[in-house]
Amino acid sequence: MSFHTGRAWTLSILLIVVLICPVFADGLIIIPRPPYIPPPRPFNPFPLQVVYHHVDVQIDDQVATTRIDQAFYNDSDRQLEGIYLFPVPKGAVINNFSMSINGQQQSAELLDAEAAKKYYLDIVRSMRDPALLEYSQQGVFKVRIFPIEPHKQKKVIISYREILHQDNGITEYVYPLNTEKFSAKPLKKVSIRVNIQSKHELGTIQCPTHDIDLVRKGPDHALLSFEKDHIKPDIDFKLYFDHRDQDIGLSLLSYKKSSEDGFFFLTVTPALDINGNEIQPKDITFVLDVSGSMAGKKLEQAKKALNYCVDHLNDSDRFQIIRFSTEAYGLFNDPVNVNEQAKNEAFDFISALNPVGGTNIEHALQLALASEDESGRPHLIIFVTDGKPTIGLTDEAELLEKIKKSNTKSQRIFTFGIGDEINTHLLDKITELTHASRSYISPSEDIELKIQQFYDKVRSPVLTDVSLVFDSPARPYQMHPFPLPDLFLGTNLTILGRYRKGGEGEVILSGKYKGTDRSFHYRVNLEKNNRQHDFIPVLWASRRVGYLLDLIRLHGEELELVQEVTDLARTYGIVTPYTSYLIMEDERIRVARNELPRRYQMFMPEEASGPEIPERFRQEYTAMETKSGRASIQASQEVAALNKADNVAHTRQGQERLDYKDKNGKTQNISQQVRQVLGRAIYQNNGVWIDSYLQKNNVTQDSVRIAFASKAYFDLVQKNPDVAPLLALGQNVRFYFDAKIYEIY
Repeated sequence: MSFHTGRAWTLSILLIVVLICPVFADGLIIIPRPPYIPPPRPFNPFPLQVVYHHVDVQIDDQVATTRIDQAFYNDSDRQLEGIYLFPVPKGAVINNFSMSINGQQQSAELLDAEAAKKYYLDIVRSMRDPALLEYSQQGVFKVRIFPIEPHKQKKVIISYREILHQDNGITEYVYPLNTEKFSAKPLKKVSIRVNIQSKHELGTIQCPTHDIDLVRKGPDHALLSFEKDHIKPDIDFKLYFDHRDQDIGLSLLSYKKSSEDGFFFLTVTPALDINGNEIQPKDITFVLDVSGSMAGKKLEQAKKALNYCVDHLNDSDRFQIIRFSTEAYGLFNDPVNVNEQAKNEAFDFISALNPVGGTNIEHALQLALASEDESGRPHLIIFVTDGKPTIGLTDEAELLEKIKKSNTKSQRIFTFGIGDEINTHLLDKITELTHASRSYISPSEDIELKIQQFYDKVRSPVLTDVSLVFDSPARPYQMHPFPLPDLFLGTNLTILGRYRKGGEGEVILSGKYKGTDRSFHYRVNLEKNNRQHDFIPVLWASRRVGYLLDLIRLHGEELELVQEVTDLARTYGIVTPYTSYLIMEDERIRVARNELPRRYQMFMPEEASGPEIPERFRQEYTAMETKSGRASIQASQEVAALNKADNVAHTRQGQERLDYKDKNGKTQNISQQVRQVLGRAIYQNNGVWIDSYLQKNNVTQDSVRIAFASKAYFDLVQKNPDVAPLLALGQNVRFYFDAKIYEIY
């Protein structure tokens, strides 16, 4: 049956009969509800399914050409007609737009931001759905699509060119991918490929919203990609890059509300074309567990990984191999220079390794740290084991104290734990003590591949003993990671922190560069009022929560640490199985004490208020205290990922363990009931969206109650455009804005 009536669908008719049916990751389709179907009769608002969605982007300096290829499927028995909307990225200057539908070129109408705002508001009035308020400050392209045949695909190709926005030397590209609120089902496939080419050498390339694969093809050319199957995107894709004018580049983004302390995201990137003479010579010691438990596939894969590392040593390096079981001994008396003879001796030594005996970690690390070298070269120790110490010192505290006393030259010990029967607290404390990092390899993972990938990242040190100083009025604090790790060729160092005052100033990056002390100076601007980069507070909070959870996990629970984790996780939506328990317990106690009105309780859905969910999350939280086993390894990995988060995807650890059954028996997930809006978290509880800021401010004051879609509602949007993202959440929202509490009902 066709919805076509033989006349053009005008906007006024559309607004009378419209019911939104969005299905695209980049845009949305409005399917009209036929006026001759009475409202009580069922009408499927989501008849279309996305088959695929591919985005290809070519960026030449500040000009970006975006091409979108997608297909959607009409699974209904009816022929449909709709209006396709594509929100124009905010700030983009688009000078070319084309669209083809099933190979036929279509003309689209462009509405500028002011006309689009009226268009969106009219749709909200007519269909009583506020979702489009998300785009109320953006322009829109719109085009009529007819017919959409039953049980057939409709292929849409869109291409547009835009001039990218540049601020403080940083170029921003944004693709509107935020569609979870519009999708009836997960998208079957989403892929984004970006090709960046420039007349100048590229510096930092950063995607803080998505987990991308980045390949630098040369100093002025880079390829990056993002690909996922069966997902519901809920955040726009954002990409930032700048150009390099020093051997080590630095870029900085900031976020600040004028009345509050700000947040910054700083990235340090070494030049891609640094030659061998500019790479710091290093000493590296490989320490391999060959105890009886390593027999079989584990040892064979570890030996292959060790062969790879030796074969890829830099010519200026020195190296040593230590095998340990009941006792430890090295291939050489001391680290030796890299040459063919030494490498061949190493290959023979590795080939002859056999599994036997116990696990003497004390002796192994004593040999690895016993260096009398005074050259100041960085010394990396890669320590691979699958067991707990069983010979020599076995007490965790005593072993750590001995390592601390022996490590007089700031040697880094990078640990690899294989399997589940290891002491995670011991290995994690070793890396904490030596300012290194930890990795765990499950029995099903490829040991050879994981060690090779790690070694490729650390084989070429560029800047070691790194420090960072701000010479500005900003007064930064709570920077993470702390202390700063070394910088290696082909990697970025990302630092997130807070600052008190905005303003221009200088950042001084110092360390050992090419074997000598060196400082790099950069002019930066920590802005006094900029709310554009609202992903930064979430990333900073993730780093801070990860850092604090590690302190709790490895050194014991303290009330002050627990309270800070709880407040941060709640405010910024860092929802993990560990933080969920803390938030639930805190709210339960405060509601019982009448310190928190129940109507502002955010985190515990009414249908999940039985004992099962709190008990399950309590068990997850207490699992952090265990020192071995799969739960202990899982806690170590997830907390470490939080503390390294440089994109929003990394902040969402352990989501698969946040499922629960609602009152209808349907599986829900607590993490999907949280949104980050305007730099803080909003939680859905019992059908109402509740702002986390309500628990930070005076919740006893009376709220301003406004009926959804009333005159007062639209007056609020018109007078305060910044409130639109909060209103876009739904028809029932309680939030704090401009020193007032609002309740939309």
